[in-house]
Amino acid sequence: KQWYQRRVAITAGGKSIDFGGSLLRPEATGYGLVYITLQALKNFSSYRYLPKDKAEKVSKKLFKGLRVVISGSGNVAQFAAEKVLELGGIVCSLSDSAGSLVSEAGFTRAQIDKVFELKNVKRGRLSELSNESGLAYHAGKAVWDIKIKCDVALPCATQNEIKIDGAQNLAGNGCWCVSEGANMPTTNEAVDFLKTKVDIYIPAKAANAGGVATSALEMAQNSARLFWTSEEVDEKLKGIMNNIFDTAYSVAKQFNRPWDLQFGANAAGFLKVYKAYKQMGYLKF
Repeated sequence: KQWYQRRVAITAGGKSIDFGGSLLRPEATGYGLVYITLQALKNFSSYRYLPKDKAEKVSKKLFKGLRVVISGSGNVAQFAAEKVLELGGIVCSLSDSAGSLVSEAGFTRAQIDKVFELKNVKRGRLSELSNESGLAYHAGKAVWDIKIKCDVALPCATQNEIKIDGAQNLAGNGCWCVSEGANMPTTNEAVDFLKTKVDIYIPAKAANAGGVATSALEMAQNSARLFWTSEEVDEKLKGIMNNIFDTAYSVAKQFNRPWDLQFGANAAGFLKVYKAYKQMGYLKF
């Protein structure tokens, strides 16, 4: 019985703190999404559509002053919004299954706190904040159905939420960076379109890895009988997300497709498995 309990404690991720869980696990996917996007803003130089002068400003100012549209209002969206605000970005939207809440001037920290309380404590709907100053509620509409001027899009709601119409709407309203927080939130047709219109497209397999990465950090702490501080976990999470971007971008450049981070992520994953199989003697080529 003791062996079984110890095995569960080590191999199960996302546990409560009382049962050996890790600090920052709820925040990890949202924070990780912003960290990998931040790394792209710092280091991406293969712009095809963004004017050169604006691209140079982005590499210096990063999130500061950028207009960011976010879908969803669960853990990923909430903590992504929190981190974007912390980095000086302007959060222009959140949503739930009943509609979208939009702020042209950007959500304040106090308004984001109200979303946290509404969703995590009261279990309410975003429509309850429709009377807040500066917020406009759009019943029955997804974020991608609304014309919002933006630089960055962080889809954090659900699979296939961005369809071709939504992708066209994003491109038409100035979006040049899409980083996926939800699992496969963009349809294949929309992905193909976005890759011809936006400079940075980071697929979910890379962009939303922060959650599972922190579960691995949780298991590492359990195995070593350690309990890291939030700052320690956060620093390791940043390192993981930076490495994911750097690897995908590096591989994309090796294949002369530096603008194609989706290809870079896919190829990097394939090459890692290929090299491991070859070293184990399963492959002769």
